[in-house]
Amino acid sequence: MKVYHLATCSTCQRIIKELGLEGKATLQNIKEEKITPAQLDDMKALAGSYEALFSRRAMKYRAMGLNEKELTEKDYRKYILEEYTFLKRPVIITDNQIFIGNSKKVIEAARAVL
Repeated sequence: MKVYHLATCSTCQRIIKELGLEGKATLQNIKEEKITPAQLDDMKALAGSYEALFSRRAMKYRAMGLNEKELTEKDYRKYILEEYTFLKRPVIITDNQIFIGNSKKVIEAARAVL
């Protein structure tokens, strides 16, 4: 099991604690240990698209004017690799399932599987 998170994000920390992932999962702090292209491609294979992994809530999304552009899958991949804040967090991967983001629905689905 692998969890991509941000150590400084209180929401990520709360979810990791709530699901009891400490010690059970490999935690990767994406700010200190960047996501590799291979890791991102693996996530995309499970998620179905890079867009599903992309966070439009990131502050740089509007700052860079991306909200006014028509982004392609290639763009989503490029931006996530360039800037860690564009990855929707946390990303929890277990067996062949992926849980992306911090919505109640996603966390409940992860809890049911874990």
